[in-house]
Amino acid sequence: MEKKVYFDMTDIQTLYQNAIKFAAERHGSQKVKGSRITYVVHLSNVAMELFVAARNTPGFDLSLAIQAALLHDTIEDTATTRQEIEATFGQDVADAVWALTKDKKLLEDYRLTDSLAKIRQCPKEVWAVKLADRITNLQKPPENWSKDHITEFHYDSVQILEALEGGNQYLEQRLKVKINEYKEYLQD
Repeated sequence: MEKKVYFDMTDIQTLYQNAIKFAAERHGSQKVKGSRITYVVHLSNVAMELFVAARNTPGFDLSLAIQAALLHDTIEDTATTRQEIEATFGQDVADAVWALTKDKKLLEDYRLTDSLAKIRQCPKEVWAVKLADRITNLQKPPENWSKDHITEFHYDSVQILEALEGGNQYLEQRLKVKINEYKEYLQD
């Protein structure tokens, strides 16, 4: 029998507000690549994907997913440490954010593979965050991206989908559509 997770939306609202405030402070003036849009918009878009996924996924732990979504780039893109995340949001959230963080000590070609391996050791909600992150990133590429970069980004998106197959059916279908739509940018 599938477990059903019940949660008080007031608790989700509080978790969301605490995490987005923390993330906004940490990301500061960071912008979405190739735009003038504040980075917190990207984070809230990832969270929105998860709100909808939760409605379509029995047993989904929305509290973990929302916090991980809003904080997923804090270690990678800011001076925030894993210890700070753990002290503020708990070990489960810190573990999730750590798994979603690409290790800058590795050669760039290995960072995604390493992160996906870490994600696969986590609860499915963390898989869902990565799927949702890529869904929101598959927008029109920045003007300064070369065709090679666009092609590589598309390839990485397919790798993410394949590596996280079985993580969240709803988000997998959304990502498949976005990957297909993104092919228009591969044309010369």
